[in-house]
Amino acid sequence: MKKACFLALLIFSIKVWAQQPGINAQSAVANAAITQIDTTPLKELGSQYQNGIKLLQNRFRIDYKVDEITMVFFRKYGSAPIVLVRPDGSKIFQSQAIDNDVEWYDAATYDIIRMREPMPGPWQAVGEILPESRVMVVSDIELITEPLPEILFSGEILKQTAYLTNGGKPIDYAEFRDVVDLNMEFASTNNPNFNNFGAQTQIVATFQDNGKGMDEIPLDGTFTGQFNLSIPNGEWRPTFTVSTPMFSREDIGEPIVLHPNPISVDVELDQSGRGFHLLKVDANREMIDINTLLIDGKVKYPNSDVQNFSITRLSSDVRQYNIVNYEYGIYRVKLTAYGNTATGRDFILDVPEFTFLAEEPELEMAVSAAMPADLEEQLINSPASSPMMQDKMQTVEDESMPTETLVKLILGINLGIIVIGGGLVFLLVTLKKRGKLGKIDVSGVKHQLTALLGKLTKKKSKKENEKP
Repeated sequence: MKKACFLALLIFSIKVWAQQPGINAQSAVANAAITQIDTTPLKELGSQYQNGIKLLQNRFRIDYKVDEITMVFFRKYGSAPIVLVRPDGSKIFQSQAIDNDVEWYDAATYDIIRMREPMPGPWQAVGEILPESRVMVVSDIELITEPLPEILFSGEILKQTAYLTNGGKPIDYAEFRDVVDLNMEFASTNNPNFNNFGAQTQIVATFQDNGKGMDEIPLDGTFTGQFNLSIPNGEWRPTFTVSTPMFSREDIGEPIVLHPNPISVDVELDQSGRGFHLLKVDANREMIDINTLLIDGKVKYPNSDVQNFSITRLSSDVRQYNIVNYEYGIYRVKLTAYGNTATGRDFILDVPEFTFLAEEPELEMAVSAAMPADLEEQLINSPASSPMMQDKMQTVEDESMPTETLVKLILGINLGIIVIGGGLVFLLVTLKKRGKLGKIDVSGVKHQLTALLGKLTKKKSKKENEKP
């Protein structure tokens, strides 16, 4: 009785619904059929349990309207490439891909296969496909990113997130991150009015989904890029690149201007040699809110010692830091700046290295600095500093010059005589020992040489005395 009442009520409800204006039973059935049409070129076979690739037999179906299809199969690490089985039972091996008009790329964990005009019907993949894997049809890969800030600085470190879509739908399959490379490139617009004219294309960011660097959560489908804009300032055209071993996609953006690094560094050298060098850090006040500027840096001294420091006191003044002057040579200062732009955007800046030279003071300058003022004045006003006294001193110096030259000449002559005389004595003694000479009076020879030396010396002295 209950079943009959329920059936009658159901029939009555259907009749009432079908009699509503603009609706009939046939149109309702047609609309239901349309919603069941699957326009996907790749279809799963069997139940959700059997397929999905979670497929028990790794089976799938290719639609008859497909002109070209690119598929990705994920398998165990290091396993051999899969084998495809056509609907007619014929097989396609990776080694025979070219003969079958198939492009095939195999890596350690996946295969990418592109086929043109594939045979419609049920296909099968044979291999060590991952149990939780599935076939992916790669149709139209896009990288969806946030827009870049309007004001960017050379040397800025920037975080940006993005996600991938396939055919307009987000890709939530973690293994797919190993298939694609996501990069951001800056290409110069070659505008002669900017500093980057003629510069080469620069890769400024690589997007990762591995939980490292600035990426927050690994394998969550959100890719994070860390931009390090250590490139020349100027006009650049950003280009997002999504590449796979089979194809690549590019999204070229509008030109942007990369402004010069807004942080300026200067130093006041210590002149005493016993104090501090004063480091000064300022910013372009039109672009940077100076009241938010924080500095983190390190100093490398000439002897290679390194000292870290931070300036965290917020104010509108120029940031200052004292560097101990205990070594002469080149000092190297590396800074990282944190703060807000004039529009309120947070930034991190890698400031170019700043170097300065601390020279050792010259000896004359050191003596002058250590000399009392009154003593210096006495020396200046002393008689020795008068023009007449200076002329007399110059005359004495001029007269002493020939005497010094003569002394050197005499010493040279004497040295030559001694050498020659010694050689003659050695020769005579040698000949005597061999019996080729008679008895020689060596002491007599020495006496004659000494007398000759004396005569030459007296002659030179006499000539010197005869000079006016």
